[in-house]
Amino acid sequence: MTLTAERIRSWRRAATSIVALLLIYEFAARSGYFPSVLLPPLSKVGITLWTALTDGTMLHHAAATLYRVLVGMTLAVVVAVPLGVLMARFKRVENFCLPLASALMPIPSLAWVPVFILWFGLGNTVAILIVFYAATFPILLNTWSGVRSVNPLWLRAAGAMGANGQSMFWKVMIPAALPFIITGVRQAFLRAWIAVIGAEFLAASDWGLGWVIFDSKEFLAADMMLASLAVIGLIGFAFERLFFGSIEKATVMRWGMVRAART
Repeated sequence: MTLTAERIRSWRRAATSIVALLLIYEFAARSGYFPSVLLPPLSKVGITLWTALTDGTMLHHAAATLYRVLVGMTLAVVVAVPLGVLMARFKRVENFCLPLASALMPIPSLAWVPVFILWFGLGNTVAILIVFYAATFPILLNTWSGVRSVNPLWLRAAGAMGANGQSMFWKVMIPAALPFIITGVRQAFLRAWIAVIGAEFLAASDWGLGWVIFDSKEFLAADMMLASLAVIGLIGFAFERLFFGSIEKATVMRWGMVRAART
């Protein structure tokens, strides 16, 4: 019951913030200080968005962007989680990989777009690789930190109860590191979402929400640009609140119950 009340309050606060922002925008759009072609009212943006949704074009663009994000994120998880575990367990792997991560992570993912275009041309490959690059480091470092933070007493207790290396890994280390890994994936998704939109500005040839925004700029179609931004915000909000929020709460609650049972 308490959890439901908290969720309702959270949604109410989110709705209040969004409505307040929309009201401020609508006031500015109708104030007369800005040309309507550059700052269209919400009604025009809504009509444009509805038209693009009903004829299917916006759905195709959103699907193309989501495809690039999900493929790049999947590759990042497959590479970064095992590598982060190896870094935490073996000093040689950590000594080799950590300096590379420290050197590469500060480089903005969009700085690689021109290089990747030279190497791979335009299209999905560049956008997926940019997402992979942007998402890898948060997952890698959070996994590394999570495995390193496992309480040695739990490992010794599991060993005293006869757990072998494999069961200790899957039943102690990974569950203990899971909140860190989920946090890393959550951070990675936000970075990936920013990266894919920027990559689509330059590298996507026909489809994608970033491509729509960049293409609409050429025609001063601010209503289409804002409609695409609204779709980006809705997708990001849905993943953040519904997907990652639910997984994080379930993981924290389950791990809290496990810890309470062990103590």
